[in-house]
Amino acid sequence: MAEMFISLTQFLIEEDRRSGTVPADLKQLIEAVAQACKSIGTAVGKGALAGVLGVQGDVNVQGEVQKKLDVISNDILIHATQWCGCLSGVASEEMETVLPVPADKPQGKYLLLFDPLDGSSNIDVNVSIGTIFSILKRPEGEGEVTEKDFLQNGRNQVAAGYAIYGPQTQLVLTTGNGVNAFTLDRAEGIWKLTVRDIKIPEQTAEYAINASNQRHWFAPVSRYFEEVQAGAEGVRGKNFNMRWVAAMVSDIHRILNRGGIFMYPADARNVKNGGRIRLMYEANPMSMLVEQAGGAATNGLIPLMDVKPEKLHMRVPVFLGSKEEVELITRYHHEAK
Repeated sequence: MAEMFISLTQFLIEEDRRSGTVPADLKQLIEAVAQACKSIGTAVGKGALAGVLGVQGDVNVQGEVQKKLDVISNDILIHATQWCGCLSGVASEEMETVLPVPADKPQGKYLLLFDPLDGSSNIDVNVSIGTIFSILKRPEGEGEVTEKDFLQNGRNQVAAGYAIYGPQTQLVLTTGNGVNAFTLDRAEGIWKLTVRDIKIPEQTAEYAINASNQRHWFAPVSRYFEEVQAGAEGVRGKNFNMRWVAAMVSDIHRILNRGGIFMYPADARNVKNGGRIRLMYEANPMSMLVEQAGGAATNGLIPLMDVKPEKLHMRVPVFLGSKEEVELITRYHHEAK
């Protein structure tokens, strides 16, 4: 008899019965995000057939040239979630400031942040990309939502996750009680629970870093890299493999499934900007997932989810994944202070 997989909807209902952490309005919001990810996955899958490859021609707030699919994905997420009555506003990596829910639509108590299409450099070469999202509660108050409402540290997240558009389209989600993965049954159009309670191995022999930036790294990262490069003959006493997809979603998805450490440090070129990875749209949601799966996530000195955001598009150094490796690179940063 074929295995019976429960739907995302059933999972969320049962999760609320178990833990009380997925009230009806949060469930509805997560389902709206999941529906948007289905639509984005369809657009990604059509590619050149739908004329969605290539650049839009505009530059976003990050100073990056927007791809057509960046803009399409951003619009899909906004339109899929604004009507549900769960939100006060959204913030996106692609938009300069927050977007309040229009006054003519029902208002809710949640805030949604997202990177609509992570790994844009891979769009036109058909390599896995994804959508990252984070959900916060709006602070108590009245009136139109403001940027200040979004500036909460990662510990305040009530849910986080990502969709990955690869050979399978998967949704990886946490509501604060572990990490679970859902695979899109394309024939039925339903997200089905396929991996329950993901755990990252504490030890690993894999790391992900853009080694082309080596000449710009600071001493703690160079020290770590030289040690893992030395392999079994070096101080670590074992061989490591490097994996790098250049899409955070893809690299973290691999780490959640088989362990590893993802590193995107600040370096001599971007240290004045704080680093490369966006705290609110990428680092915080991925940190919640990694910690919920038994891993660790720091900026080299403190846990990423304890970093106080100073602005909406704040950037940070990122080290996350298997606990032992993250603790080691964090120790190297403290020793170098």
